[in-house]
Amino acid sequence: LFSGLTAMEKKLAEYKCNTNEAIQLKLVRFPEDLEDDNTTFNPEYSHQVFGDDEVAFGYKGLKILLYYIAGNLSTLFRIEYTSKVNEKFDCVEADDVESKIREIIPPGFCTNTDDFVSLLEKEVNFKPFGMLLHTYSIHNEEAGEDITYQIYKADMTCPGFREYHERLQTFLMWFIETASFIDVDDERWNYFLVFEKYNKDGATLFATVGYMTVYNYYVYPDKTRPRVSQMLILPPFQGEGHGAQLLETVHRYYMSSPTVLDITAEDPSENYVKLRDFVLVKLCQDLLCFSPVKLMQGFSQEMVTEAQQKLKINKQHTRRVYEILRLRATNMGDAEQSRSYRLDVKRRLIGPYKKKQRELAKMRRCLRPEEMTNQLNQIDLNLQREQLEESFQQLVSDYRRVLERLAQA
Repeated sequence: LFSGLTAMEKKLAEYKCNTNEAIQLKLVRFPEDLEDDNTTFNPEYSHQVFGDDEVAFGYKGLKILLYYIAGNLSTLFRIEYTSKVNEKFDCVEADDVESKIREIIPPGFCTNTDDFVSLLEKEVNFKPFGMLLHTYSIHNEEAGEDITYQIYKADMTCPGFREYHERLQTFLMWFIETASFIDVDDERWNYFLVFEKYNKDGATLFATVGYMTVYNYYVYPDKTRPRVSQMLILPPFQGEGHGAQLLETVHRYYMSSPTVLDITAEDPSENYVKLRDFVLVKLCQDLLCFSPVKLMQGFSQEMVTEAQQKLKINKQHTRRVYEILRLRATNMGDAEQSRSYRLDVKRRLIGPYKKKQRELAKMRRCLRPEEMTNQLNQIDLNLQREQLEESFQQLVSDYRRVLERLAQA
């Protein structure tokens, strides 16, 4: 019996597929892209659709094809596999992969290639939604030419945008770990979209590069505080500087509005924080309050006020900008300058520790004799010093990367 079971188990184990590998995504411009493996990319995450182990059971050689037309994102969805378990023979049922995918992609997709290719011919009619905010170009080594990109601000009143957004947001599930779909009927959402201009048979077409959603929170009595909710540059375009272009454009858009207080972000990822550091430092470096002389005098209310009024940057982010710019103005080889910088940053870092320390001390006064408390505090302080030094070193290396990128910009 046992050997039979393991044979059965072995057989069933062959019918497990990693869904991050099985899902094949494409952004299609030309019919030949369909056959070209170089245009395929895979999700980073599929746990929201297929569970924490990111596995689909019941198939061998499973391929979940999700192909999108580059501009308006019309979708081809197909499932292929070499074999599938069978309830009659194997007494187990394969996962219903199709209905899992259907839950996140909007209806109206193609299921065969011919329909998809005929939609591709109509793509020449697709134009970006909303209002053009910014045009920029990036030199592409491969193509040996400059490629032009445009950033638009759209909303749900733009004809066709609601349906387009439904297709666009499905990418969040594959590339943002904690993604969720937003309530598009709430009018306080703003949408910012990045497109690439490309040529096809002498016509100019547009391809979707990425986007950002921003929610406008109301602040009493007559202001708003835009909060960046989701931001995604699609994988084929990552690492080219589009994120920085998008974030800076969005900042500039809100900067021109007298009712905006400052701009924040919801639960930002590490990568987003690095991107924001770069963009905000780039915007702030020419403000008078950040002159080298003033940086050396320490963080000031003047910096907070000027960054908020002119650039809509909040106090917490302004403090980071100050630390990065002060690092640039500091000669870290000079013992006095470097010590002064280290103490300044550590004083900020120690804030949360001190609060915790006070809480612990309160608890211990109730629980333990005096001598023990002192000893414990001593142990804590040594650990705390190490952690503090580690945090400081990590921060300085992050800041240096921002300054390197700034020097190249």
